[in-house]
Amino acid sequence: MNIQTHHTPIENPSFKWVFSKPSRALAFGFGSGLAPFAPGTAGTLWAWVAFLVGEYFLSTAEFFWIIGVGIILGCWICGQVSEELGKKDFGGIVWDEIVAFWLVLIVITPTNLWTQILAFSLFRFFDAVKPGPIGMIDRHFKHLEGSNDSSPSSLKHILWRGFGIIADDLAAAFFTLATIALLHMALSYFL
Repeated sequence: MNIQTHHTPIENPSFKWVFSKPSRALAFGFGSGLAPFAPGTAGTLWAWVAFLVGEYFLSTAEFFWIIGVGIILGCWICGQVSEELGKKDFGGIVWDEIVAFWLVLIVITPTNLWTQILAFSLFRFFDAVKPGPIGMIDRHFKHLEGSNDSSPSSLKHILWRGFGIIADDLAAAFFTLATIALLHMALSYFL
Protein backbone atom coordinates (compact mmCIF):
# COMPACT_ATOMS: atom_id res chain seq x y z
CA MET A 1 0.00 0.00 0.00
CA ASN A 2 1.44 3.36 -0.98
CA ILE A 3 0.30 6.19 1.21
CA GLN A 4 1.81 9.16 -0.58
CA THR A 5 1.71 10.58 -4.03
CA HIS A 6 4.91 11.57 -5.83
CA HIS A 7 6.74 14.45 -4.14
CA THR A 8 9.24 16.79 -5.70
CA PRO A 9 12.27 16.95 -3.38
CA ILE A 10 12.32 20.06 -1.22
CA GLU A 11 15.80 21.60 -1.08
CA ASN A 12 15.28 24.23 1.61
CA PRO A 13 12.14 23.84 3.71
CA SER A 14 10.71 27.17 4.81
CA PHE A 15 9.43 28.17 8.23
CA LYS A 16 5.93 28.19 6.75
CA TRP A 17 6.34 24.66 5.32
CA VAL A 18 7.69 23.30 8.63
CA PHE A 19 4.84 24.76 10.69
CA SER A 20 2.09 23.78 8.24
CA LYS A 21 1.76 20.33 9.91
CA PRO A 22 2.36 19.18 13.50
CA SER A 23 4.50 16.26 12.29
CA ARG A 24 6.83 18.65 10.47
CA ALA A 25 7.06 21.00 13.45
CA LEU A 26 8.03 18.07 15.68
CA ALA A 27 10.46 16.60 13.14
CA PHE A 28 12.19 19.97 12.80
CA GLY A 29 12.36 20.47 16.58
CA PHE A 30 9.89 23.36 16.57
CA GLY A 31 12.08 25.20 14.08
CA SER A 32 15.50 24.43 15.55
CA GLY A 33 16.22 22.14 12.59
CA LEU A 34 15.99 25.18 10.31
CA ALA A 35 19.29 26.50 11.70
CA PRO A 36 21.49 27.53 8.74
CA PHE A 37 24.39 25.41 10.03
CA ALA A 38 24.68 22.53 12.51
CA PRO A 39 20.93 21.85 12.77
CA GLY A 40 21.64 18.72 14.85
CA THR A 41 23.44 20.85 17.42
CA ALA A 42 20.60 23.39 17.40
CA GLY A 43 18.08 20.57 17.91
CA THR A 44 20.13 19.14 20.78
CA LEU A 45 20.33 22.59 22.40
CA TRP A 46 16.55 22.92 22.03
CA ALA A 47 16.15 19.50 23.66
CA TRP A 48 18.37 20.56 26.56
CA VAL A 49 16.42 23.78 27.19
CA ALA A 50 13.08 21.94 26.91
CA PHE A 51 14.33 19.32 29.36
CA LEU A 52 15.43 21.95 31.89
CA VAL A 53 12.01 23.61 31.69
CA GLY A 54 10.24 20.23 31.80
CA GLU A 55 12.06 19.27 35.01
CA TYR A 56 9.88 21.76 36.88
CA PHE A 57 6.63 20.23 35.63
CA LEU A 58 7.25 16.54 34.97
CA SER A 59 8.27 13.60 37.10
CA THR A 60 10.98 11.17 36.04
CA ALA A 61 8.33 8.59 35.17
CA GLU A 62 6.45 11.12 33.02
CA PHE A 63 9.68 12.01 31.22
CA PHE A 64 10.36 8.34 30.49
CA TRP A 65 6.83 8.00 29.06
CA ILE A 66 7.32 11.07 26.87
CA ILE A 67 10.67 9.75 25.64
CA GLY A 68 9.29 6.27 24.96
CA VAL A 69 6.28 7.60 23.07
CA GLY A 70 8.56 10.12 21.36
CA ILE A 71 10.81 7.34 20.07
CA ILE A 72 7.93 5.19 18.85
CA LEU A 73 5.98 8.09 17.32
CA GLY A 74 9.28 9.49 16.04
CA CYS A 75 9.70 6.51 13.72
CA TRP A 76 6.61 7.66 11.85
CA ILE A 77 7.34 11.40 12.19
CA CYS A 78 10.92 11.20 10.91
CA GLY A 79 10.06 8.69 8.18
CA GLN A 80 7.00 10.59 6.99
CA VAL A 81 8.65 14.00 6.92
CA SER A 82 11.69 12.61 5.10
CA GLU A 83 9.23 11.11 2.59
CA GLU A 84 7.58 14.53 2.15
CA LEU A 85 11.02 16.12 1.68
CA GLY A 86 12.01 13.45 -0.83
CA LYS A 87 15.24 12.84 1.11
CA LYS A 88 16.36 9.84 3.16
CA ASP A 89 17.75 11.58 6.23
CA PHE A 90 17.49 15.35 5.88
CA GLY A 91 19.77 17.17 8.36
CA GLY A 92 16.99 19.48 9.51
CA ILE A 93 15.02 16.56 10.92
CA VAL A 94 16.17 16.75 14.54
CA TRP A 95 13.46 14.88 16.44
CA ASP A 96 15.92 11.98 16.64
CA GLU A 97 18.50 14.16 18.42
CA ILE A 98 15.83 15.55 20.73
CA VAL A 99 14.47 12.26 22.08
CA ALA A 100 17.93 10.67 22.26
CA PHE A 101 19.37 13.59 24.23
CA TRP A 102 16.34 13.64 26.54
CA LEU A 103 17.13 9.99 27.23
CA VAL A 104 20.71 10.91 28.15
CA LEU A 105 19.56 13.73 30.42
CA ILE A 106 16.89 11.73 32.24
CA VAL A 107 19.31 8.88 32.94
CA ILE A 108 22.01 11.18 34.38
CA THR A 109 19.54 13.28 36.40
CA PRO A 110 20.01 14.50 39.07
CA THR A 111 23.34 15.99 38.11
CA ASN A 112 25.18 19.27 37.93
CA LEU A 113 25.57 21.67 35.02
CA TRP A 114 29.13 20.47 34.24
CA THR A 115 27.97 16.89 33.78
CA GLN A 116 25.19 18.12 31.51
CA ILE A 117 27.74 20.09 29.46
CA LEU A 118 29.89 16.96 29.26
CA ALA A 119 26.84 14.92 28.19
CA PHE A 120 25.98 17.50 25.51
CA SER A 121 29.56 17.51 24.18
CA LEU A 122 29.85 13.72 24.14
CA PHE A 123 26.44 13.27 22.53
CA ARG A 124 27.25 15.79 19.79
CA PHE A 125 30.61 14.10 19.21
CA PHE A 126 29.11 10.62 18.92
CA ASP A 127 26.20 11.84 16.78
CA ALA A 128 28.31 13.93 14.39
CA VAL A 129 31.42 11.75 14.05
CA LYS A 130 29.55 8.42 14.29
CA PRO A 131 32.55 6.33 15.39
CA GLY A 132 32.53 2.52 15.29
CA PRO A 133 29.14 0.89 15.81
CA ILE A 134 27.24 4.19 15.48
CA GLY A 135 28.58 4.67 11.96
CA MET A 136 27.83 1.04 11.13
CA ILE A 137 24.19 1.52 12.19
CA ASP A 138 23.92 4.73 10.17
CA ARG A 139 25.47 3.16 7.05
CA HIS A 140 23.32 0.04 7.42
CA PHE A 141 20.07 1.97 7.28
CA LYS A 142 21.26 4.31 4.54
CA HIS A 143 22.35 1.29 2.49
CA LEU A 144 18.93 -0.32 2.96
CA GLU A 145 17.35 2.76 1.43
CA GLY A 146 19.07 1.83 -1.83
CA SER A 147 18.51 4.03 -4.82
CA ASN A 148 17.03 7.50 -4.94
CA ASP A 149 13.76 6.11 -6.24
CA SER A 150 11.20 8.91 -6.03
CA SER A 151 8.16 6.64 -6.05
CA PRO A 152 6.00 6.76 -2.90
CA SER A 153 6.94 4.53 -0.01
CA SER A 154 4.70 2.14 1.87
CA LEU A 155 3.84 2.78 5.52
CA LYS A 156 6.16 -0.08 6.50
CA HIS A 157 9.03 1.51 4.56
CA ILE A 158 8.33 4.94 6.08
CA LEU A 159 8.36 3.48 9.62
CA TRP A 160 11.56 1.53 8.93
CA ARG A 161 13.23 4.64 7.49
CA GLY A 162 12.15 6.61 10.56
CA PHE A 163 13.55 3.91 12.83
CA GLY A 164 16.81 4.12 10.89
CA ILE A 165 16.93 7.89 11.40
CA ILE A 166 16.45 7.45 15.17
CA ALA A 167 18.62 4.34 15.67
CA ASP A 168 22.03 5.99 15.28
CA ASP A 169 21.03 8.75 17.73
CA LEU A 170 19.96 6.15 20.28
CA ALA A 171 23.36 4.49 19.78
CA ALA A 172 25.03 7.89 20.32
CA ALA A 173 22.98 8.25 23.53
CA PHE A 174 24.12 4.80 24.69
CA PHE A 175 27.78 5.61 24.03
CA THR A 176 27.40 8.97 25.77
CA LEU A 177 25.96 7.29 28.86
CA ALA A 178 28.62 4.54 28.79
CA THR A 179 31.41 7.13 28.55
CA ILE A 180 29.98 9.17 31.44
CA ALA A 181 29.68 5.99 33.54
CA LEU A 182 33.29 5.02 32.76
CA LEU A 183 34.53 8.54 33.59
CA HIS A 184 32.55 8.50 36.83
CA MET A 185 34.04 5.10 37.79
CA ALA A 186 37.56 6.27 36.91
CA LEU A 187 37.20 9.47 38.92
CA SER A 188 35.78 7.63 41.93
CA TYR A 189 38.70 5.18 41.75
CA PHE A 190 41.34 7.94 41.70
CA LEU A 191 39.67 10.31 44.16
